[in-house]
Amino acid sequence: MPVITYRDALNRALREEMQRDDRVFLMGEEVAVYQGAYKVSKGLLQEFGEMRVVDTPITELGFAGVGVGAAMVGLRPIIEFMTWNFGVLALDQVLNSAAKLLYMSGGQFNIPIVFRGPNGAALQLSAQHSQAFESWLAHIPGVKVVTPGTPYDALGLLKAAIRDDNPVCFLEGEMLYNTKGEVPDEEYVIPLGKADLKREGSDCSIITSGKMALLAMTVADQLAKENIHIDVVDLRTVRPMDVEAIKTSVEKTNRAVVLEEGWEICGIGTQVVDYIQRECFDSLDAPVVRVHQADVPMPYAKNLERAAKPDAAKTIAAVKKVMYL
Repeated sequence: MPVITYRDALNRALREEMQRDDRVFLMGEEVAVYQGAYKVSKGLLQEFGEMRVVDTPITELGFAGVGVGAAMVGLRPIIEFMTWNFGVLALDQVLNSAAKLLYMSGGQFNIPIVFRGPNGAALQLSAQHSQAFESWLAHIPGVKVVTPGTPYDALGLLKAAIRDDNPVCFLEGEMLYNTKGEVPDEEYVIPLGKADLKREGSDCSIITSGKMALLAMTVADQLAKENIHIDVVDLRTVRPMDVEAIKTSVEKTNRAVVLEEGWEICGIGTQVVDYIQRECFDSLDAPVVRVHQADVPMPYAKNLERAAKPDAAKTIAAVKKVMYL
């Protein structure tokens, strides 16, 4: 299959869906003339024009609200946040408008809107620009939360998100845009809420999502040299969560490590562990161990930033802990 970048996979998904459905439009800061802060919208203004690729002022709350209104009257907006750290300013529209209007209108208004942009840490962006928001957003009833980790998943999941009649928060790994992977030329769509078994093994399950799926694969490669074989379950969508995929893996390996980019308290991993202890308790040969960011604002200094982030060494130590208890 052709090999393309995560960025180009997202661009292709946007282009294909805008060609397929003229109700789809893209709106956000610098998405048109500048072609996106991460160049995800490259070429879209030239192909679709300024009515469907719309530059906005620096007003996240404002243009997110315009998008919700557009969805209410039958359009299918895609709202790009330059980063989800800025999307916090629009959380009222996500939480109190997009997520609740179907319920509060008695089913009269579907809200087919996608909020998308980079999420999580990059390199030395410091505390205010390095946050992973999937656990915040997954806490909200009425939205779906998607965290693709590969170009293949990014393309198929974004197409599914755009076609969904519910609000979708689409979190793109800040460090993933230049990563490459195989993506077929033919059109495909990946259903939301369906995990992917990225690697099959029999000794321990690593349950993860987003950028951490690549880290889990690296860990699996390293541990295979020590004859430890890892089941890597990439959730891909954290709300709704594929509980059956988690259960199938843990019942096979009898051990689990949950790897996530965000903080420990109230993180996605807490939900995964809750599912495991309720659904797989009798299958466990060791307590579940979590690997996550340190419980601090992200430092700016390189050495402290490295210490705060989840990494291969911490994940390998967690696997060996559950293996050799």
